[in-house]
Amino acid sequence: METLEYHELVQRYYGSRLEIHGSLKTSASCMSPSTPIPQSTFDALRLVHPSVCKKYSGCGLVVPEKLQGCKVLDLGSGSGRDCFILSKLVGQSGHVIGIDMTAELILASRKYVQYHQEKYGYEKPNTIFVQGYIEKLNETGIQSGSLDVLVSNCAMCLCPDKKLVLREAFRVLKEGGELYFSDIYSSKAVPEHLKQDPVLWGEGLSGALYWRDLISLVHEVGFSTPYLLTASHIIVHNSELQKKASGITHTSATYRLFKLPKNRKQSDAVVAYKGTVPDHPDLLKFDMYHCFETDIEVTVDAEMAAVLQHSRFSSDFSIQSSDKPAPSPKCTPQSCHLNNPFLLADNLKLHSKPSTKIGNTGEPVEKYDTTN
Repeated sequence: METLEYHELVQRYYGSRLEIHGSLKTSASCMSPSTPIPQSTFDALRLVHPSVCKKYSGCGLVVPEKLQGCKVLDLGSGSGRDCFILSKLVGQSGHVIGIDMTAELILASRKYVQYHQEKYGYEKPNTIFVQGYIEKLNETGIQSGSLDVLVSNCAMCLCPDKKLVLREAFRVLKEGGELYFSDIYSSKAVPEHLKQDPVLWGEGLSGALYWRDLISLVHEVGFSTPYLLTASHIIVHNSELQKKASGITHTSATYRLFKLPKNRKQSDAVVAYKGTVPDHPDLLKFDMYHCFETDIEVTVDAEMAAVLQHSRFSSDFSIQSSDKPAPSPKCTPQSCHLNNPFLLADNLKLHSKPSTKIGNTGEPVEKYDTTN
């Protein structure tokens, strides 16, 4: 299929089929974050209109820390659920843009802009929804270097040209900006014939990127190393789809990438977290490998030092150059077990315990927590 055909397929699949809640054939839209939900995010989620939540079809919760006053873009905004959560967290001085290719979802999202403005007590709306393609942000008028944070929730797997999506994301981010996204990944490269199956594509399975290819792509585009936060195995409920995708397994995983200055200083550093990020006074879990305790000095590699120095977290850390090598192994496209979502999903499942998750209605329901 050509790119246009993939777009038309997704528009049909999500514009009409998902009017019926729960019509997806995998567990992807039921995935829960495997780290505790911050109180401010939980509170914002509970304020989102129930009709918006019922149409949600993402595969994670894409709400990074410290968003007050930020300009945020949601790539593939769907029902608008994540945008309205972000709208509360960025505050009246922040701004949220949701972009989606599906006209029905954009129109449905726009109906609730005023509702959330009034719910949050804002003088004017801070959220807009734009119909467009996430690999063609230039056509929507979004300027280069204009955004602080990009989020995406299970949208890249529905796009045939992942590299173009990443290039556009890189273009519109400011230096120090972040792409924080949840998506579906495959255990190996998906054969071309499976990509022609409309249901497999619509479910995000045949369009899923092989996880090792993600590392190569982001480096090629210019982003930092992908930092893996969470991962969960995806269960295919439909027996026919299971048979079609035989031999390939999938995970839902959340990564964060940063756009760093090209001429930045390259040296390992000793850093100490100040405990100043809202909702994280004692510990900031940056990714699965970097957990920063308040006032505890740790040595990080040059790239992580640059991330902390040039991103919106710069005021939350004291940073000093260090001659002592960082203890973390370097991540390369060829060998990076730190970014393998399948290994992380196995580990989290092994250490799971009964807890709660947030359902599509915004209410807590039982699940297995994997925070340990």
